[in-house]
Order: sequence, then C-alpha cells, then structure tokens
Amino acid sequence: MSKREDVLPVRGVIPIDQMFGGDEEDIALLRVMASEAEKFLRSFSWCTGIRESYFGDGYGGIVTIFFFRIEPARAGVDEWIWVVYGDLPSAYLVTDGCKTPSQALEGYIEEMARWVDLAKRGRSSKEAIPVNLPATPENAANLEKRLHFLSELVVPSFREAEIERA
Repeated sequence: MSKREDVLPVRGVIPIDQMFGGDEEDIALLRVMASEAEKFLRSFSWCTGIRESYFGDGYGGIVTIFFFRIEPARAGVDEWIWVVYGDLPSAYLVTDGCKTPSQALEGYIEEMARWVDLAKRGRSSKEAIPVNLPATPENAANLEKRLHFLSELVVPSFREAEIERA
C-alpha cells in the first residue's frame, strides 16, 4: 500500500490518472465523466479548487463514483467529497458512513429515494438532497426506475469489484 492510501479516509479508490474501464470506449466516457464531475464540484461556492481526484468505480455513460479532496472556501466544509455523476442527477456526499464506492452509491440511492418520495406528491424539501429537476410525479417515476437499476445491478457489481481489489 502506498503512503497516499494510508491517509485516504476511504477504501477502493485509485488516482484518476490510473482510471480503467471495460474497453477504450468505456475509458473515453469515464474520462469525460471525470471532467464533468470536477466541473460540477467546482460550481459550488464552498469549493475553491480540487487538490486530489480519485476514481471509485463506474460504467461509462451510466454512472461513476469519484472521490475528491477539495480546497474548501471556508471553515466547516469537508475537504473529502464523493461525487456521483452519470445519466442521472449529479450529487455530492460527505464521507460519513460512506467508506467505499459501493457505500457512496448506496448513500446516493438512499438520499435520492427521499427526493423521489416527495416528488411523487409534487413536493420538495430543503431537507432532501438537491435535484436539478422539477419535483413532479413523472420525474420521480423516471428516477425511481434508475435507482432500482443501480440498487439491483450496479451496487452488487461495485461491491464485487471492491472485494477483488482488496
């Protein structure tokens, strides 16, 4: 294990420059997604820069989990942040309770499911994860299908990969 891995607060990530995929097309999609995830993170006023970038796992064009060490704009902002990016609403998560890419994806699914429950009734809440979609029953149904796919197929695949890499 390298010195860098010794100080990371999570497991199962590698530096973004070592990112891999199923084939060249997948790798190209993952690279684009990494760039977009960085732009997403930099769009927040509490992030003045990105110090370190890591790849957790992903499927090009579908969903990826990245892990970043940011330069916080103010005290009280976590410097380590997960970002879920893909063909679904992007989100960031802190590391509390999410120590692996699969746990980060599970946390994402749990948070988005809360939004879905509200959106089914045409409601939103400041207590729910921010989603850049109108809180409508139609959007809720579409996201719920994607969350089911992630939960049933992607999370188990991520867990299996974490075991193989451990």
